[in-house]
Amino acid sequence: MTSNATAVSYGLNVSPTALEQLRSIFTSQGATQLSEASSGDGRYQVHTVELQLPDATAAGLAGLRHAVARTEISGLDTALVPAALRAAERKLLIMDVDSTLIQQEVIELLAAYAGKREEVAAVTEAAMRGELDFTQSLHARVAVLAGLPADVVHSVRHEVKLSLGATELVAAFKAAGHVVAVVSGGFNQILEPIAAELGLDYWQANELEIIDGALTGKVLGAVVDRAAKEKYLREWAAAEGIALEHTVAVGDGANDLDMLGAAGIGIAFNAKPAVRAVADAAVNMPYLDAVRHVAGV
Repeated sequence: MTSNATAVSYGLNVSPTALEQLRSIFTSQGATQLSEASSGDGRYQVHTVELQLPDATAAGLAGLRHAVARTEISGLDTALVPAALRAAERKLLIMDVDSTLIQQEVIELLAAYAGKREEVAAVTEAAMRGELDFTQSLHARVAVLAGLPADVVHSVRHEVKLSLGATELVAAFKAAGHVVAVVSGGFNQILEPIAAELGLDYWQANELEIIDGALTGKVLGAVVDRAAKEKYLREWAAAEGIALEHTVAVGDGANDLDMLGAAGIGIAFNAKPAVRAVADAAVNMPYLDAVRHVAGV
């Protein structure tokens, strides 16, 4: 009997009781548990179970995911991953940037120089919860930057901190011959040096307009919104000859929902409740490299 899905569980302290609860769910849903393995590096623990599911289709996996989610096992998140994705020779990892690849929201860092950080942060939160139109909210937030010297962009670059495990995650995917991309509702001027440093294969964000050494409070061209994020996922996967079923998308806000839904598996990273509710999996700890265990990299 061969595995057609893998349950990847992770947490800061994975207890035997939590794992026993998980096994009970699998049994109740008709899944056969073929093998188990545990690992960890001192930051968090990972436990994998190879499964033979009676229905390994998207609908069957969704049903098992709902059964696991309903139980709410304390201290444990579990991703149910199709065997074909984990075994794929080449995969595409695509990530959001603000509050995913990096720890901060760049628009808030920029707004601080205009004395508008709290005001902009409130709008950002509402937009990421899906309560505001992203494009309209971005234009409103960028407008407060009008008149700031372009040098603030360089200052903000030095304030940006990668999420814990981000470097390790990208390095692991690249070393295994996979493709890594990021797409952001943030700004190219900040993202470009990060992309170069990490050796990303593809990246795209918005472009702040700068005239005569100052920010105009506008962005150039079409805004990178939730529809654009899905579009880039599909374009980059096609360019690399990678099936959508072999893609992994990671994000935290409503702007990422279309991308997460289109990918082979969509992972909510320390995400807003509305995103966690519909994503295929969630990482609710600060270590982005947990994604590599989900993808089998």
